[in-house]
Amino acid sequence: MDIFKLISEFKQKNIAMMAVTAVRKEGAGPVEVGKKMIVLDNGKSIGTVGGGAIEYYAQKKANELLKSKKSFLETYVLEEGKIRPESKTLPMACGGIVTLFYEYIGPKGTIYIFGGGHVGQALVNVLKTMNYHVTVIDERKEIIEKFTGADVLAHESFVGYIDKDTIKNDDYIIVCTPSHKNDYHVINKLLEKKIKPKYLGMLCSPDKIKAYLKSTYETFGREIDLSFFYSPIGLDIGGMTPEEIAISISSEILAISYNKKGHKHMREILDGQDCYWKNK
Repeated sequence: MDIFKLISEFKQKNIAMMAVTAVRKEGAGPVEVGKKMIVLDNGKSIGTVGGGAIEYYAQKKANELLKSKKSFLETYVLEEGKIRPESKTLPMACGGIVTLFYEYIGPKGTIYIFGGGHVGQALVNVLKTMNYHVTVIDERKEIIEKFTGADVLAHESFVGYIDKDTIKNDDYIIVCTPSHKNDYHVINKLLEKKIKPKYLGMLCSPDKIKAYLKSTYETFGREIDLSFFYSPIGLDIGGMTPEEIAISISSEILAISYNKKGHKHMREILDGQDCYWKNK
């Protein structure tokens, strides 16, 4: 088995994984330094770090770390009842001490951009300088044919793509289609399917968002959860060119990704519909 080849293949398919490697060993035990196991985001594991209780525990730990997308180093005592400072004791009888390194391998996040116009292209140019996996969806063949830089290009209907159930909770979604009608249909379909993205942003003017919210409340009720919805989209940094808008949106995504506070979001400038994201 070429585990490094598998890692490369999974990365190309946007499959997040945790690579677990034995980096140190003292005393007896089934673990060999350099042994590697990968645990995928669907729970499947490939390879081995020695078997038994340590491998069972490593699989559980890797699945936990995949949720936070963080790497981690931990030391284990392979002898039940034996205590060692800053180490985890496992129910084994070998008596050795082993250190495993858990390395997250995968995208910082998965982003879906509905609409491949000037702003969509500018967004990809910015986002692909970072570790994001980006899919662009557009119904217009001529747009898809000349689009560059995205990991996946989908020439499909906007709403039809959502029906494929590719988008998961905690993904990032940007809606910048060529028409208000398409924008509304995309967002309403996401709400209808009860998808909870980490971020859902719609490119629009203050007047447009007021009209959209009125329609949405009529359809879903005023208790609809819009806490993840950012519209008008982006941080309030100024600038109206596609490139400047792309930086504003990318900055907002980064602030949310790193849970940073204190930034002024464009959705906070609304008059009369402010704090819609707090309605639940």
